[in-house]
Amino acid sequence: MPKINGNEIRPGNVLEHNGGLWAAVKVDHVKPGKGGAFAQVELRNLRNGSKLNERFRSADKVERVRLEQKDQQFLYETDGQLVFMDMETFEQIELPADILGERRPFLQDGMTVVIEYYESEALNATLPQKVTCKIVETEPVVKGQTAANSFKPALLDNGVRVMVPPFVGQDEDIVVNTETMEYAERA
Repeated sequence: MPKINGNEIRPGNVLEHNGGLWAAVKVDHVKPGKGGAFAQVELRNLRNGSKLNERFRSADKVERVRLEQKDQQFLYETDGQLVFMDMETFEQIELPADILGERRPFLQDGMTVVIEYYESEALNATLPQKVTCKIVETEPVVKGQTAANSFKPALLDNGVRVMVPPFVGQDEDIVVNTETMEYAERA
């Protein structure tokens, strides 16, 4: 594993620290008036989701871990477990449904998901950035309402509520950004 200096840590890096695997969520470089500069890093544990704030000086060395990313196809859900299939070897793995967190409703049958592995342990799953959903309930289109920032609430077929522009009507397909959970465009 490559060792990096404490001031080289970037958001998204995965580090081995205190015997656990941690993802850097937020990094602030601080130069106090007295003493040396340091990086204030907010870390999230990849195994249990706990958070930790840690200071790293430039002289501190940390192990940077590379996760292997594999495309896997979502097959079905059973007893709170999501079943995915490796596209190359056709092996199936089960992951807990809460690995996706609040993005779980956007998971659709047959969707290709990127799963990150450390050795043979699956640690993280990432949905495609854009997903197409159908609007099942929203206010009707009002003629003449063209204000640029007037969004209205809409309920999607997966039960998620998003804000949509006034010209989008019921039973229309829209594209939702799964990172920000916001309307992106019409499908």
